[in-house]
Amino acid sequence: MIGNWSVARFGARCGRAGRSVRAALRSPAPVTYGLIALCCLLFLVGPAAGVNPAYGSGEALVAAQRAYFHRWGVVPVELFQGSPRAALTPATALFVHGSWVHLLGNMLFLYVFGVMTEERMGRVQFTLFYLGCGYLALLGYAAANDDSAQSLVGASGAISAVLGALLFLFPGARVTSLLPFLLFLPLRFPAWVVLPFWVAVQWVAAGRAAPGPGVAYLAHLVGFGLGFGYAWARFGRPAAAPSPGPTPGPPAEGPGGPGRE
Repeated sequence: MIGNWSVARFGARCGRAGRSVRAALRSPAPVTYGLIALCCLLFLVGPAAGVNPAYGSGEALVAAQRAYFHRWGVVPVELFQGSPRAALTPATALFVHGSWVHLLGNMLFLYVFGVMTEERMGRVQFTLFYLGCGYLALLGYAAANDDSAQSLVGASGAISAVLGALLFLFPGARVTSLLPFLLFLPLRFPAWVVLPFWVAVQWVAAGRAAPGPGVAYLAHLVGFGLGFGYAWARFGRPAAAPSPGPTPGPPAEGPGGPGRE
């Protein structure tokens, strides 16, 4: 799960950085949109959506969901046993989601933050970045919980990497946040304020997380660190800080049957 406390708006100032941000927001971003479409399609035809009659209903549907998550999700205790099939699951799990809230939250974050990051990196590099960081984020979580038999699904590790890269590439991008403890008043902050705060929340939540089904906060942290580190190593200096302008905003992941990341 990514989180549910912010809605982002990005825009641009005059000058080179402003033009690059406006171009990013207007771009078709085929990889980002393709990932969103694929995740949504797989969710609808799978058992988690509950709309495919082939999986039945009631207890039969619940059993089908468990089997589906076990097959395509990451099961840490199985991952390091040398099975080729299990070794692929950190990649397949990126396209599996446990519930409607889980799916919509992740896809909204990817839509908002993925477009700018894809434009900056380019299509091929962004694709490899997304898949590679997502795989490693889940692998890192599994390594830290190698005795767990709980399946883990979701794209949050990869999307967290996108957030980390965006923080480095566009640290001045303005984020309008709706904070529950401030009565959901819309407040605007630069990304370098909001995203580190989000990381801190994930860190605290990871320390308090109980074993068993839930949100894989550690995968978020690993993904974010990988994304920021990759952007730093690949691009060197961040772009000049962009400032506000209209664009859609981020979401939240929610409860699902398996562990959610």
